[in-house]
Amino acid sequence: MSADLARPEPSRLKVYLAFAAIYIIWGSTYFFIREALDGFPPFMLGGIRFLVAAVLMFAWCLATGVSIIPGKDFKNAAITGFLLCFVGNGAVVWVEQSIASSVVAIVIAVAPLSFIVLDRPQWSVNFRSWSTLLGVVAGFGGVLLLFSEKIAAQLSATEVTPEFSAMFVLLFGILGWPAGSLYAKYHPASIPNMVNSGWQMLTGAFFFLLTSAGRGEWTNMDWSAVPLSAWSSLAYLIVFGSIIGFSAYVWLLQVRPATQVSTYAYVNPVVAVLLGVFVGSEVLGWREFAGLVVILGGVLLINLAKYRTAKRAG
Repeated sequence: MSADLARPEPSRLKVYLAFAAIYIIWGSTYFFIREALDGFPPFMLGGIRFLVAAVLMFAWCLATGVSIIPGKDFKNAAITGFLLCFVGNGAVVWVEQSIASSVVAIVIAVAPLSFIVLDRPQWSVNFRSWSTLLGVVAGFGGVLLLFSEKIAAQLSATEVTPEFSAMFVLLFGILGWPAGSLYAKYHPASIPNMVNSGWQMLTGAFFFLLTSAGRGEWTNMDWSAVPLSAWSSLAYLIVFGSIIGFSAYVWLLQVRPATQVSTYAYVNPVVAVLLGVFVGSEVLGWREFAGLVVILGGVLLINLAKYRTAKRAG
């Protein structure tokens, strides 16, 4: 009997709450990352966020009698944590230094398309559908449209602009996050979800802090200059973005198909755009809105193909 068949079906309410967490909370984290960067350097921010979140989760586990020893699951948790927390989230934190949070969220909406490209065991199924192929092309075409102005500016520039280099860093996020998600999907953990998430975040924190120390972020840090808004944003990222949102995502990957879980990309950019424009005073032009429509259209085409396949199978 497979692990999926042996695992009891979770309650619908728990599934709905987990989806609400990754839909709404994660959409807001783009804005709060931007706010936190006003006081913290990027790698220090990621390191503190995931370290504190992991420690709090481990403390809760120990207080409730749950062992935090990962055993044979440590390797998989470490690999997943490196790809999700450090590569995926780290790319987002880095590029938000030079690109608006709402624009970053729109680009990350391409992640579900990367699931299709990277999910090799499902290639024979995924690439049999013309709507899936069209969806992938449309999604990445939307990214080119989104950055068309920056690409044109770079072609006429004599040096590499920060925005152009940030585009390439963001590619690591687009690839790293789905890669980590798929790795977690095909290597399910036997330890409790909170313990598994804690070790993933602790791994991410290790690489963040290692990089932060190498860049001299700690020696140049002026703690007295950190505004209250940055501290409160960091607290939000720890509690809501990591402990609640990240744990919900890791759990959903174990009980729902990865492509279904990836539908958070429909809602995240909308929430991020609303916060960025109306709260963060970010300005978006027609390219950004057109790119969002094209990218989400591509994701919709892919999920329609999945729906038709599942309906025929049923």
